[in-house]
Amino acid sequence: MRFRVLGPVRMAPAAPSAAKPRAVLATLLVQSNNVVSTHTLIDELWNTEPPRTATTTLQVYVSQLRKALLDGTADRQQPLITRPPGYLLRVAPDDLDLLVFEALREQGRAAYGRQEYDEASRTLERALALWTGPALSGIPHGPTLETSAIRLDELRAEVLEQRIAADLRLGRHQELVGELMALAHDHPLRETVHCHLMVALYRSGRQSDALQVYHQARRALVSELGVEPGPVMSRLLERILASDPALSWRGGTGSGRPAARPVRDEPVVWLPAPVGDFTGRAAQLALGRRFLHGDGPVPGRVLAVSGPAGAGKTTLAARLAHETADRFPDGRVLLLLRDAGGRALTAEAAVATLLRRLRGEPEPGADGPPAAEPAEPGELLHERTRGRKMLVVLDDAVSEAQVRPLLAALPDSTVVLTSRHALGALEGVQHLVLDVFDADEARDLLLRCGGPAMREDPAAVAETARLCGNLPLALRVAAAGLVARPHWTAADLARRLADERTRLGALALGDLDVRGSLLTAYRDVGVPERQAFRLLGLAPLPDFALWSAAALLDCEPAEAERYAEELVRAQLLEARPRSGRLTPVRYGFHPLLRALSLELLGQGSAAATGRLCRAFLALARHADARLAPGRDQLVEPVAPPAGIHPEELVGVAPLQWFQEESAGLLEAVRQAHATGQWGLCCALASAAAGYYEAGALWDDWESSHELALDAARQAADTRAEAVVLCSLGDLAWQRRQPTAAVDRYRLAWHVFTREGDRASAARCVSGEADVMLGQGRVARAERGYVRALSAGRAAGDERGAANALRGLALVALREGRATEALSRLAEYEAAAGRAGDRRWQEYAVRLTRTVTEARAAARETELGTAPLEVRPGVWLLPAHLAGE
Repeated sequence: MRFRVLGPVRMAPAAPSAAKPRAVLATLLVQSNNVVSTHTLIDELWNTEPPRTATTTLQVYVSQLRKALLDGTADRQQPLITRPPGYLLRVAPDDLDLLVFEALREQGRAAYGRQEYDEASRTLERALALWTGPALSGIPHGPTLETSAIRLDELRAEVLEQRIAADLRLGRHQELVGELMALAHDHPLRETVHCHLMVALYRSGRQSDALQVYHQARRALVSELGVEPGPVMSRLLERILASDPALSWRGGTGSGRPAARPVRDEPVVWLPAPVGDFTGRAAQLALGRRFLHGDGPVPGRVLAVSGPAGAGKTTLAARLAHETADRFPDGRVLLLLRDAGGRALTAEAAVATLLRRLRGEPEPGADGPPAAEPAEPGELLHERTRGRKMLVVLDDAVSEAQVRPLLAALPDSTVVLTSRHALGALEGVQHLVLDVFDADEARDLLLRCGGPAMREDPAAVAETARLCGNLPLALRVAAAGLVARPHWTAADLARRLADERTRLGALALGDLDVRGSLLTAYRDVGVPERQAFRLLGLAPLPDFALWSAAALLDCEPAEAERYAEELVRAQLLEARPRSGRLTPVRYGFHPLLRALSLELLGQGSAAATGRLCRAFLALARHADARLAPGRDQLVEPVAPPAGIHPEELVGVAPLQWFQEESAGLLEAVRQAHATGQWGLCCALASAAAGYYEAGALWDDWESSHELALDAARQAADTRAEAVVLCSLGDLAWQRRQPTAAVDRYRLAWHVFTREGDRASAARCVSGEADVMLGQGRVARAERGYVRALSAGRAAGDERGAANALRGLALVALREGRATEALSRLAEYEAAAGRAGDRRWQEYAVRLTRTVTEARAAARETELGTAPLEVRPGVWLLPAHLAGE
């Protein structure tokens, strides 16, 4: 065996001696034959504070490992390969003790399920013999190795308990007493160990000692955790006190199979212990109670609880089962419809497991197939529950097909189903939908479970809830993580959750793992839907239209809708109806699911990002051309993705389109810049500038154009740089930053002049003239507008000419020449009409009306000192009013 992790981490011939390369090796081994992302390895080595050189240093460690691995490989084939988004270590099944252990564990479980207890005991003992100490010892642990070590130690305990269960079935109770006493001493809170010890002592004729074991375990549980022993241990106490003959050893059959046990008629309780800090869900609990008491709004016997992974469906169902115990005197049983690996149980396996539980046969660690029965399992289950008032919780159902045989075999029982999606094809079912917590419930859970540190910082509580998306499981893990690290503050926790790339890694503690819960939902869908889930993580926040999905998935909108709706059904995506919108239904991610999507996507998303940006560009240009024809100066053709039709998607509501897609458009600028698609970045920012100006969205205007300016310079595209500078000049002018505005206009003018673009240069001159007019330098402004008008007309630029005429009309008004101003406004309106800009035409009409009314009242001289609308929606205060 070449690699060992079940104890100190070792490798033959020898692993690197330094701790961090060995930690990399261990992380790759516990996920052998699977890709481990670079982000995961960096988190493992440096947690949330990696050095600036983390990627380079990791590459050095990988290089050292490759050399060591190659030295011990007979065929000289490198087992450690690069595979985006990280690395993959290929390991043969016999070369890693963990893989051998897992194979033996499965063989032992299967033998136990077949009631071949002798074989099960020997196989499980071979698995335990592989351990040489605590898992993954001898190296520092980051989040992945810490979680893996806990998981592996738990698996070891499970295998040990099942081997003991097999030995008890074989009548080896006297030999087990000493071993079990030692285990009970080392694990005072592990109820299964104490149950085994109680059985071994009872069968050895030591009933009083068995009772003493119960009371010692109960004191430990109450003292340490504040809970009573669970139903299995409590029921075992009752059976010992009653000297239940079924509990005594009755010998075997010679084949390792015990004699058949008589059917028991006493109540069976097989539920998880109640959650002491249960929070929220008052309305849902009330509805569930009414249903289980038979006075719900819809009569029936099946309650289906659905909701996303981590919403607390199992916790709610178990809570209802505990609270309504008096309604079900014949028993309450919970059955998980998945195996330990998250795979769905077949209906047959589920029926068999439920039969065992109803017979009161606790089989720790083994839910394998039952022994052969004289009748069909469904018939036996029906017989077992006929006429009895029982509650059966079928937890985490995958499909209607999985649960139909169970429901048919339980006609007299009340059933609570939990599932990630609504099982709508089932008849006669009352549905109860769980979503994430509201803000108050999220805060209450964090305060209740997070200890004093959480209660001291309300702002950090609110931020933690937001970063967790109010998902109950994530909130519980975050709170538990804070309690487990008393040296942290609530603000420390919030900071560690802030980075979307590492958030899921921070939401894992012991057997609580948000990523694992979300991954189960992801693995339930088909391969095409998984790819869609990964790519849609690139869609803009907070939500996106169907055309965005079509662009990212490179398909027609109808096909994109099919993918999106399938992901909605699987609770991996949210459908968000929006009344009064151009797009009545938009889609969005829960923040933790988006983090998972981007984590799974890894690298290589530039092509999808490019398609999304081209779609945004085609639609933004179309909308901008409807709002302000001829404004955008970067109109070089960029083909939109197939299926994107601007005239259909924007329609006659360009302003509404911009309002709905503004956040996504800005995100598209950022993504284009981040992926080095410089031309798209510049073009997107330029196409949005008109909307930013009309809506006074100065911050978005600035952030998009600063990125575009850098993109133009990265691409050495001087024309794009000049266009962006001119637009930034407009922004500075609107923000009353005259020096910055003039500098940007002049820089842009020089570039346009050098390239012979007289029309664009003239627009820069008009912009500078606007600055002069605002400063009261009217004569200089007039000279600038005259130059711009001449150049615009010479270049055939109707929009530029109209803009200069607007400026000359304003100059005339400032100097009290109302007749000239009206003449210039008439020319401006006509030029705006030829350019096709209705906003400018309406502005000309408004300003003309203002001047005409002032003349009629003999107040035209006041126009030179009054506030003036100098561009559509932009007002200029005279210097004495503006405080200049």
